[in-house]
Amino acid sequence: QVVAVYGTLSDLLSVASNKLGIKATSVYNGKGGLIDDIALIRDDDVLFVCEGEPFIDPQTDGRPQEELTGSHTDWLTLNVGGRYFTTTRSTLVNKEPDSMLAHMFKDKDAWGNKQDHRGAFLIDRSPEYFEPILNYLRHGQLIVNDGINLLGRYYLCVLEEARFFGIDSLIEHLEIAIKNSQPAEDHSPISRKEFVRFLLATPTKSELRCQGLNFSGADLSRLDLRYINFKMANLSRCNLAHANLCCANLERADLSGSVLDCANLQGVKMLCSNAEGASLKGCNFEDPSGLKANLEGANLKGVDMEGSQMTGINLRVATLKNAKLKNCNLRGATLAGTDLENCDLSGCDLQEANLRGSNVKGAIFEEMLTPLHMSQSVR
Repeated sequence: QVVAVYGTLSDLLSVASNKLGIKATSVYNGKGGLIDDIALIRDDDVLFVCEGEPFIDPQTDGRPQEELTGSHTDWLTLNVGGRYFTTTRSTLVNKEPDSMLAHMFKDKDAWGNKQDHRGAFLIDRSPEYFEPILNYLRHGQLIVNDGINLLGRYYLCVLEEARFFGIDSLIEHLEIAIKNSQPAEDHSPISRKEFVRFLLATPTKSELRCQGLNFSGADLSRLDLRYINFKMANLSRCNLAHANLCCANLERADLSGSVLDCANLQGVKMLCSNAEGASLKGCNFEDPSGLKANLEGANLKGVDMEGSQMTGINLRVATLKNAKLKNCNLRGATLAGTDLENCDLSGCDLQEANLRGSNVKGAIFEEMLTPLHMSQSVR
C-alpha cells in the first residue's frame, strides 16, 4: 500500500499496523536494510514491514537461499585432519569437475559425507598438504612458499595429495615445476684443485670411489692415488706422470691419450681399459711382493711403454698393435692371445714370457736380451 510518511518511526509503524492489520515492529528497505531512523527514507522507496521475523524478499517467494543461488555457491566448512577450512562448493567443483572433491560436493549427500559437531565436513587427510590444493582450486595458481624447495619432501607430498584427489591440472603443474627445479647435470671435468680437496677430506683408511667420474684433461701428476677405484672413469688426456697408482682399479677406464710416464703401476687393474695412444714410458708394473698388474683385454694400440718394468704382467688378449715396448722387462709376462702386430719389442727381456697364440706379425725382436724360443710363440 501507498502511505504518507511523517512524524517519527513509531508513527510510521502505527500507521502500517492499522493499514495492514498487523502489529508492525520493523521496517526494511527494498534491499533488506533495517530502517532505524525515518530520515533514512527517501521518496518512492519501497518499504517492507514485519512483525519481527527476518527479512524475506518477496521476489524469492520465500524459497531458501541455497535454492536461489544453487548448490555450487553456498559456503561450507571442511575439517581436514582437525584443521578447519571455509570455502564454497563452486571452488571445489568448478575448477576440476572430474576430481574426487568435485564428486564429493557436487550433489549434496551423494557421497554421504560425514560432519563433525560443528557441521564441518570431515576429510581424513593432512591439512598441511591440503592447503596449497585448496588455494589452487580458488585461483588456479600454485602458491610456492618462500624457502621451500620444490625438490624437497613438502611439494612431493602435495603432489601425492593432488594425485589422491584427482586434481589433474595441478598434478601436471607440479610435475613440470619439480622437473624444472632439478639442477642441470654437470658433466664438466673435475679439476686438480677439486680432486686434491676431495683427497684431503677423505680419511686414509676409507675406500675412495671415483667410478665413472670425469677427469678428462686434468693434471693429476705426482699425486698419491693408491687403491682408488677409477672403474669406468674418464681419464682421457690426463697428466698422470709420476703418479702413484699402486693397486688402483682402472678397469674399463678411458686413458686414451693420457701421459703416465714414470707412474707407479704396481698391482694395477686395467682390465678392458682403453689406453690407446697413451704414453707409459718408464712405468713400474713390477711389485716385489708378487702382486701382478692385470691389463687383460686392454686396448693399448700405439702406446709408448719404452723402458717400463713389467715382470709378470698380464697382457692376455690385449691389443698392442703398433705399440713401442723397446727395452721393456717382460720376464714371465702373459702375452697369450695378445695382438703384437707391428709392435717394437727391440731390446726386451722376454724370458719365460708366454706368447702362445699371440699375433707377432711385423713385430720387431731386435737386440733381444734373451733368446726367444719357438715354443713361446706358435702363431
